[in-house]
Amino acid sequence: MKKMLEKIRSDFDAVFEMDPAATSKLEVILTYSGFHAVLAYRFAHWLHNHHVPFFPRAISQLAKFLTGVEIHPAAKIGNRFFIDHGMGVVIGETTEIGDNVTLYQGVTLGGTGKEHKKRHPTLGDNVVVGAGAKILGSMTLGDNVKVGANAVVLTPVPSNSTVIGVPGRIVKIEGEKVRSSLDHIHLPDPIMERFQKMEKEIEELKTKLKEKESSEPS
Repeated sequence: MKKMLEKIRSDFDAVFEMDPAATSKLEVILTYSGFHAVLAYRFAHWLHNHHVPFFPRAISQLAKFLTGVEIHPAAKIGNRFFIDHGMGVVIGETTEIGDNVTLYQGVTLGGTGKEHKKRHPTLGDNVVVGAGAKILGSMTLGDNVKVGANAVVLTPVPSNSTVIGVPGRIVKIEGEKVRSSLDHIHLPDPIMERFQKMEKEIEELKTKLKEKESSEPS
């Protein structure tokens, strides 16, 4: 019980670190659905670990009805876990999440089959998952990974990486350490960069053609 309460305290502290809109403790306690969902999960997980039947899933489903966030009681979640806004977040049964992890609305940590073994993802420490992203299957995201909004991740991601797109593509790896931050939309887009490069090349060709036409005798 003491360990559970310590984790709840760390989750509460994470709200103020990650959300600049959090202005008071009372406001968070009464109005933050993401924190409510995590709080319900902590109690349900404690009951699940003590082999209490029925009630862990009942708490999970009640929290889903009230907050829009579904976290299976058997999922393993570390300290300082933060769900921002929360609506539509789904965390599967065999999911494992490290410390200092942030999920935004619409995130799914789901499975890809009906097997009873490990079928949901494992997230390391200091991971940020952008709005609408889907991480599916039994794979591991290393520490300090950023997943862009609406990405679909189906394969393992090494530490210190940034992933975007459908399917997810690693666009940054082993560079400067990726820190958890709210700025999860300003991520590199290799497709857009290629289009910009092609546009520049076309403009250069147009310029050369005009110069050639002007130099030719009429």
